[in-house]
Parts: sequence; C-alpha cells; structure tokens
Amino acid sequence: MKKRYLGHSPLQVSEVCLGTMTFGQQNSESEAHAQLDRASAAGINFIDTAEMYPVPPRAGTCGRTEQIVGNWLVRQPRQQVVVATKAAGPARGLNWIRGGRLAFDLASLRAAVEGSLQRLRTDYVDLYQLHWPARNQPMFGQWQFDPAKEHAATAIIETLEALATLVREGKIRYFGLSNEHPWGVMEFVRLAKEHDLPRPVSLQNAYSLLNRVYENGLAEVCYRENVSLLPYSPLAFGTLSGKYLADPKAAGRITEFAGFGQRYAKPNVAPAVAAYAELAYRHSLTQTQLALAFVYSRWFVASTIIGATSMAQLDENLAALAIQLPPAVLAEIDEIHLRYTNPAP
Repeated sequence: MKKRYLGHSPLQVSEVCLGTMTFGQQNSESEAHAQLDRASAAGINFIDTAEMYPVPPRAGTCGRTEQIVGNWLVRQPRQQVVVATKAAGPARGLNWIRGGRLAFDLASLRAAVEGSLQRLRTDYVDLYQLHWPARNQPMFGQWQFDPAKEHAATAIIETLEALATLVREGKIRYFGLSNEHPWGVMEFVRLAKEHDLPRPVSLQNAYSLLNRVYENGLAEVCYRENVSLLPYSPLAFGTLSGKYLADPKAAGRITEFAGFGQRYAKPNVAPAVAAYAELAYRHSLTQTQLALAFVYSRWFVASTIIGATSMAQLDENLAALAIQLPPAVLAEIDEIHLRYTNPAP
C-alpha cells in the first residue's frame, strides 16, 4: 500500500485510513480488533478516532471507541502506527464531554487530549484534530452561512497557541482541522505563519460522489498551503453502496439511528445514486467499487478514511484500491455530477 506525507510534516500515512466510529456501538471490541488486525495486515498504518466516538454520540458510550483502539494499540509497535484523534468542539449539545466545556482554549484542549491519551493507552497522538470549528459556520449537512447564528468562540490565535503548548509538552506531534471551510483553513495558516506557530497539516472533510464541495474552494487553498485532505464518508454512510436503492429500510446507520445522516435525505440524492448505480453496472463495477475508486484516485487525497461494520465490507473497501477508473468513466462521473451537483453538501 502506498504511503504519502501529511502536509509539510514527516508523517507518512497509508493511502487508506481505518475509521473507527462504529467501534463500541455497532461493532464489539473483538470485532473492532479483528478489523484493526485485517487493516494492519493490508498495510494500513493510519487509524482515525475521536473522543466523542462511537457515533451517534451519547453519554453512555462516549470514549468507548478510543478505549477499544487503545486496547489494541498497546500490543502494537507504537512507532509504526499513526494515531489520529479529535477534540469535540462547542455548539453541538454534547454536555457530557468534559463537563460541557468544549472551547478550544488551552485548559479545554489539554483536558481533551489527556483524556484521549489515557483511553488510547499512549503517551502521544500523532495527529490531533479539531473535530469542527468553534465559530459559527454551516456543517454536517447545513449548507448556508447564517450571520444571525454568530456566537462567542475561542479566537483562532488562542487555539494555535494552545496547540503549540501541547506540541511542546509532547502530547501531540501535529494538528489538523476537520469540517472546515476555506476562510478557516486560511486563517489558521495565516496566523500560524505570522506568529511562528504550528501549521495545520491536514483537513478531514466529507468528500464523495455526492459531495464534491471541497473542489470549489478548498482544493486550491489546500494545494497552495500544503494541507492534505483526509476525506471521510466516501460511501456517504452506505448510500453509495446502493443498498438503500434496493431497500430503503436496509440495515445501516441511516436506518438504525433516527435522524442520523440528514444530508443524505436531500431531494437529489436518490436520483444521483441511481445514475451512479447505472454507470457502475454498465462498466461491470459494484457501486461501492465505483464510489471508492473515484475518491482513491483524486490527486488531492492523502488518505481516504473508510469504515465498516463487517469484515466483508472492509475487504470490499480494500479491494477497490486495485481498480483504476478509465478516463471515459471519470468523464461520465463528471457528467452526472453536473446534472446532480453536490446533492448532499
């Protein structure tokens, strides 16, 4: 499996990253460890988790995913695994995390990372990510910026200074952003340069056949500022596997958890999925293969975050790495994209 550098850092990560948000909710610890073992055997050295996982988040399971990963990690050669986790941000009603103090200042971030380190059973995190911005911005299926929703938030310069302290203390090596927009990425980079503080090395945003918003503004920003994309939800919570076309009540996160994955309930999602399904059929591909091979092929992708609830799903996701989509198929994908542009932003 190929490895790529994360931004300007010396971190080399596998072209596929194992996401873990199902561990502790849909997957037991033994199932999770089996997935981690299979991923490692396939050459994956990059694991992504978060303090609030598993998802959907709730008080009774919060932190369980990191504990499960930590119980596996402690048996591995630590220096051979790139561990990424995330600090939850404010304004999402997760009052059970850190007593509800979810600012991105030093006290809160230190409490967050120390909790993660304890659960992960390690002394440091390779990549520490801000799970979503502290400021007002549209995210998780929202698609319009609304100034009326402005609220107090930790200043970006204060967050950068806090992250610099955690780097000096050896708790984190590098940091990344997540669910960010162009202004946020540029502001982090600008202030880091001006004040000689650590710069973000990565951006973890949703990216798939149904959501190519990254290409509009972020692609140029991240290229010019050397910030690597770590796309999540390349299968759009299973929507792009086609299973919900055949059976809208098929087992999966969207049907199992009420109100989950609202961005995939928008009007043009179903016709877009049907169009991609027809394209995959004509080229003797599964819908999963088409969706993943597309994301794997993007020039701006450093490592694609995949998730699975079964070993069969994980194996199919890994096997899609071997598929090279010909130019004609990529052109047809763009034609469909122009008909159904970003139906699930």
